[in-house]
Amino acid sequence: MDTASFVRSLPKAELHLHIEGTLEPEMMFDLAARNGIDLPFANVDEVRAAYEFSDLQTFLDIYYQGAAVLVTEQDFYDLMVAYLGRAAHDGVRRAEIFFDPQTHTERGIEFPVFMNGFTRAIEYGEMRWGISAALIMCFLRHLPGDDALGTWHEAEPFLDDIIGVGLDSAEVGNPPEWFFDAYAHARAAGLHAVAHAGEEGPPSYITGALDTLHAERIDHGVRCEEDPALVDRLVREGIPLTMCPLSNVKLRVFDRLEDHNLKRLLDRGVRVTINSDDPAYFGGYVLDNYVDTAAALDLTRDDLVKLARNSIEATFLPDEHKQALLDELDAVAAG
Repeated sequence: MDTASFVRSLPKAELHLHIEGTLEPEMMFDLAARNGIDLPFANVDEVRAAYEFSDLQTFLDIYYQGAAVLVTEQDFYDLMVAYLGRAAHDGVRRAEIFFDPQTHTERGIEFPVFMNGFTRAIEYGEMRWGISAALIMCFLRHLPGDDALGTWHEAEPFLDDIIGVGLDSAEVGNPPEWFFDAYAHARAAGLHAVAHAGEEGPPSYITGALDTLHAERIDHGVRCEEDPALVDRLVREGIPLTMCPLSNVKLRVFDRLEDHNLKRLLDRGVRVTINSDDPAYFGGYVLDNYVDTAAALDLTRDDLVKLARNSIEATFLPDEHKQALLDELDAVAAG
């Protein structure tokens, strides 16, 4: 069995996926036509040619531009269904999916529009492909903490459909401590907490996310290696890192996939996982990330099973659901 077939056979979870980042150029054009929106591109090839980024900010500029075609409940439904079908084909059994409400509310799209589209699609995905999915609401860190707090209050009628909060967008110069109030409300409401940290920002942002926001998972976290005591802590406390190798290369966090520190951290005992981040923009969904990383870092089949195991253990599923997936993983790995 080749690597791709083996990885596809492994039950696994995807924990770092921005649903707006799954907007493929073909769908972008379809939705623009549906909604009467003019795009600054003549065709799909021009869009793909624009997907050459020098850093996180150059990506975000086009990411927000693309999201402007998402207008109706059906648009958000179609976007989510397309991702869930692709993820299920890659062997994803559980997806905990980021969405950015401020990206939409700033354009006048109200919460019920995207929430109803997403939740209908999640119900369909479970019925159609047997994939379990849940939503994590992210705050945009380039906007003030007060904006995050306002977004939290807008989301309160929809909390039954949200399992956690996260923090994304431009990291440098926007420390996690600014978002204490919004996270405090979320924790008080019983939601989980995750946060992007240590992608372009310093290791201190990882520490801040853990200590101030009480993050249960760190999204990216690649710069933790610069602080050995922090790595020790991640191992000791079992804090998962939701790594996105192809994204890290596309955004120049690493020059080459062969330079990535995922394998070193895995061997060190850090609970690392593999995810796809914004796959429409970074050239690979979760299967591509596993396969390409395995080739670049010479990952063994045991490593791949460990990564899948880490992903399941790091979900916010009830323990009995986790155990069922782990038992299935063990059976596949043994076979």
